Amino acid sequence: MKLPRLVVSAACALTVSAATVVAAAASASAATTNYVALGDSYSSGTGTGSYDLDSACQRSSKAYPAKWAASHSPASFTFAACAGAKTGDVLNNQLGSLSSSTSLVSITIGGNDAGFSSVMQTCVLSSDSSCVSAVNTAKNFADTQLPGLLNNVYASIRSKAPNAHVVVLDYPHLYITNDSGCIGMSHTKHVALNSAADELDTVIGKAAANAGFTFADVRGQFSGHELCSGDNWLNSVTLPIGNSYHPTATGHASGYLPVFSGKTALAAAAQS
Repeated sequence: MKLPRLVVSAACALTVSAATVVAAAASASAATTNYVALGDSYSSGTGTGSYDLDSACQRSSKAYPAKWAASHSPASFTFAACAGAKTGDVLNNQLGSLSSSTSLVSITIGGNDAGFSSVMQTCVLSSDSSCVSAVNTAKNFADTQLPGLLNNVYASIRSKAPNAHVVVLDYPHLYITNDSGCIGMSHTKHVALNSAADELDTVIGKAAANAGFTFADVRGQFSGHELCSGDNWLNSVTLPIGNSYHPTATGHASGYLPVFSGKTALAAAAQS
């Protein structure tokens, strides 16, 4: 059915107006925002190729937290995320910058607790069956032990930053599954690794919801840009080896950053 031109024009104007309101609210809110970025290598910027902010924790100006801060000019920005971090590391080493004045927190955490790096090593070097077994072990940990660990971290964040909008981001699929022309690991391994990401992300999402935090799922944003897609936003096996299976600079700029920015903009609009 063809709508009258006036109706279409009005609808377009409303859409543009709503987007303008969201953008304006986000910009105004950022000027008074005290932002703290927590988490592991997926937040610090491992894989971007430049650790200009902190080499020990592999913090990069190309990582999504630093890029968001650079474009929004918050009142303050503390970059506490560190490569290799587990939930215990966040509790022990990263929460010192949180306070009642903290207004925005981002975090990726849980992959190292579930043994992500050892699973990847097994899948790269061993058989399909060994890979699937390692994945199943990690999924069992994610189901049975990770929820409690995440609950402790999220409760501590809320206790130390009671007024903050907390955005919990997850992990992308590593491979496209339409991978017939892909060289390297088998289709069986690709499917197993993606299923591990799904399991991990489901657990993270539930824990975030239980804490009253905002869950930001990046899998849709990375769709079509996984390994073997021909337009990868993730590193495959590369040197230095620690960069492997982490987002590239493009993965942060075009994958994580838009998802995070969208969640912060909507929150700002809702408060305005």
